[in-house]
Amino acid sequence: MRSPRKTAKAPGPVVLVTGASQGIGAAIARAFATEVPHVRLALVARNARALERVVRECVKTDGVVAEAFVCDVTDETAVETLRGAVYKRFRCVDVLVNNAGAFRPGALLEMMTADFDAMIAANLRSVFLVSRAFVPGMVERGRGDVFNMSSIAGLQAYPGGAAYCAAKFGVTGLSQVMRAELREHGVRVCTVHPGATVSPSWEGSGIDPKRMMPAEDIARAFVDVYRLSRRTVVEEIVLRPQRGDL
Repeated sequence: MRSPRKTAKAPGPVVLVTGASQGIGAAIARAFATEVPHVRLALVARNARALERVVRECVKTDGVVAEAFVCDVTDETAVETLRGAVYKRFRCVDVLVNNAGAFRPGALLEMMTADFDAMIAANLRSVFLVSRAFVPGMVERGRGDVFNMSSIAGLQAYPGGAAYCAAKFGVTGLSQVMRAELREHGVRVCTVHPGATVSPSWEGSGIDPKRMMPAEDIARAFVDVYRLSRRTVVEEIVLRPQRGDL
């Protein structure tokens, strides 16, 4: 008598998350690991040790595959190398989460040019480079999801945010262009605008973490939007602490 043949489980989507070593990026990786069956995670950041820790957390979920890719996503050559490594390992990317970024306050008349350039590179140039590397594959397959991490600072400017607001407003605009160009190719683009969230970016701010949103709530929004039918796109999400003042 023959034993019942086991049906091979289809692999889940390949989800690439930049800035995945801490904060919201790590929370997004964990959310996809626990909520999306057999997901395959390509986790990207510069900090190899922290990134490996997130990988270990994600693979605790049965069926999840996760791999760390150390990369400076502001560097064009490094991103091209990343593209080759990710495609060699996973062959495609189904979901791209452009989460990498940095925050440094600075007033217009006090900020050094180098600091301004660094903020633009970390928050805006990175989105352009990583999208240019992985979105063409989505267009070729006629399907994909891109999440670009903007901020409340990408909708509303404030004193002391010369570079950060400029960069995040840039992400908001770039996302709108991407949406207009990619929607006919089956690629959904969602811009996420979180307010104050418990993360390393807010350490030393003096603001009580209880007034901020947990990173896990932001991550949940990514997964929920991804799960919608392909007939629906959430173009933008604005997430703010309940008190609304951060």
